[in-house]
Amino acid sequence: MTDVQLLVGSLSNDLFRVASLSQRGSTKAALRFLSEAKRWAKPLQKQEVADYIVKIARDVVDADTNKISPEEAERHLMYGVLLQNYALHADKFK
Repeated sequence: MTDVQLLVGSLSNDLFRVASLSQRGSTKAALRFLSEAKRWAKPLQKQEVADYIVKIARDVVDADTNKISPEEAERHLMYGVLLQNYALHADKFK
């Protein structure tokens, strides 16, 4: 597993947790995982990955860590799926 795959996969997992916890009403826990997701997203912005991955990382870094709306939770779920697919099939994107 490469460093990029580790960053992308870890970010994906945290975004899945954010979406899941938010939908269950555990806002405090969701916000905690969002702050953890930012830790993975910051270095990912500087990696040589597809443009849409960098855009996702920037969006996560810019996300408000004080509140999560249902729309944001849904967007984080979508990002998690996109990132997971990228991590699993990164060798095909080169």
